[in-house]
Amino acid sequence: MADSHHGNTPAAWIGVGVATIGFVLGSVATLRSPVHETLLIIGIVIAAVSFPLFLVLSKIGLNASEH
Repeated sequence: MADSHHGNTPAAWIGVGVATIGFVLGSVATLRSPVHETLLIIGIVIAAVSFPLFLVLSKIGLNASEH
């Protein structure tokens, strides 16, 4: 079980990175006073795109661990 490398693939890292960028943008938008709705929507869209992006990257072969 220790050698499974679960989630340690380029597709997973890119998906998590894109989701993180979306969540950070959304967080910055909600911390502004008043809330910056355009930035919030952009953050939500970027975060929502991260999972389909991960699936596409997995299908094209970036789901294999480099070990």
